[in-house]
Amino acid sequence: MPHPTIESDRQQTLRTQAESRLTGHSAPTGRQATASAALGVLHQLASSPATAADALALLHELQVHQVEVELQNEELHRNRTELEADLLRLTQCHDHAPVGCFTIDRGLVLCEVNRTGARLLGVEREALPGHSLEAFLAPQGAETLRALLAQVDAGQGVDARAASPLELVARDGQRHRVEASAAADPAGGRYLLALSSSRDHSLRTTP
Repeated sequence: MPHPTIESDRQQTLRTQAESRLTGHSAPTGRQATASAALGVLHQLASSPATAADALALLHELQVHQVEVELQNEELHRNRTELEADLLRLTQCHDHAPVGCFTIDRGLVLCEVNRTGARLLGVEREALPGHSLEAFLAPQGAETLRALLAQVDAGQGVDARAASPLELVARDGQRHRVEASAAADPAGGRYLLALSSSRDHSLRTTP
């Protein structure tokens, strides 16, 4: 019976030779060429009685590796599907939240807005990024909002929050009394702003 160490060395030598032939095979390219070359190496090994058993062992190892790769691909596909579903759900929750959700910078410029926020301002959502929220605030509203953001800056990290009443003026002149809540954007450099309607949330003004 062959010594285990000798058999192990022999198996490693055969594996090295097989890998060398595969990597040095330059005629065809791609997955089919690699598979064809691998089958050719295994056929040569299996054709010799001295290496037939080693060829079977190598074939089994390759089959196991192939199954492992297939299982990993299936798991990656499942994870991707789950992540896409989670992202879609979070996007839906953000877009249809019962409060206006905004991302603004230090200059009160709108960076992101959900559907509810766009309805509060009376403007199409796609047209809002890049515009100043100050244009939709009643007099003194910008100062109130900047003071609110200053409270957030004075807090501790991304968990700092502050709230204050505000009055919005929509594009059509409709005024909305809202409760503004602000927090630091975890991504840094911006603020998360939520505007929820007060009980006496709206009133019509005469032009």
